[in-house]
Amino acid sequence: MVSTTRSDDADSSDRLEDEAGATAVSGDAGRMRARAASDGRSARRIRYQEIAEELGTEIDSLAGGTVLPSESELSARFAASRVTVRRALEVLREAGVIASRQGFGWFALGEPVRQHLGRLGTIESQLELSGRTAAHRIDEFGFHHPPAEVAEVFGSSADVLRVKRVNLADGQPFAVVTVWCAHPYGAQLSREDVERAPFSEVLDVDLAGVSQTIGADSAEPDDAQRLGVPVGSPVLRCRRITTDRDGAAVLFSEHIFAAHRTEFVVELASASSTPTGLRLIR
Repeated sequence: MVSTTRSDDADSSDRLEDEAGATAVSGDAGRMRARAASDGRSARRIRYQEIAEELGTEIDSLAGGTVLPSESELSARFAASRVTVRRALEVLREAGVIASRQGFGWFALGEPVRQHLGRLGTIESQLELSGRTAAHRIDEFGFHHPPAEVAEVFGSSADVLRVKRVNLADGQPFAVVTVWCAHPYGAQLSREDVERAPFSEVLDVDLAGVSQTIGADSAEPDDAQRLGVPVGSPVLRCRRITTDRDGAAVLFSEHIFAAHRTEFVVELASASSTPTGLRLIR
């Protein structure tokens, strides 16, 4: 009868081979997991670069100041995580293509609309001098009872002409302007008149002075829609009173500027001079 009993040395040898095989399998699995993780990191790097390249191409055709879709909207569009989308946006920021501000997110960089406060002139003329195309759109035209602040400036509560327009630079909205025109000047104007040219060019009166107050505010829904910015985003609010040579108020206007598209410039004659009337309100 043939014995099937194995020696202790044979059993020991088999165990060593099994353990060695298990170690080899474990090592292969580890290398595979490491390779997969490396491939995943590489894919993520490639993905955010792809997104950055696609967005960069689109942004090239946008006007400066155009607000981009939110990170969550971009994440849904590209089927990518917000981390990947944010990394793509950071790449574009580092390239000087876009910027972000608290309140309305990411926007295309471009030359802001600069207004010189020391000059009595229209924003249209200032834009044209800088080589940009100025335009405006009339949204409202009619005669209305003036607010208390306007009635006090005009010295009358009688109905006055009120015009609401949107100012554009190179086709991009940068300001919503509401103008009240004192009686009898407003009664002489038609919608076609104010669509054709600024008030300073269509009024039959010499405008000699301007007093204006500028402060920070947040965009109301109507203004946000007209400016193409999110509700509550930062804006600059300017209230301006324009007078004739006798000091009588002719125009009362309120200008709502998109803060990321506008800069105000004050020029000083010397390092020690102070512009007349310029002060901080505490």
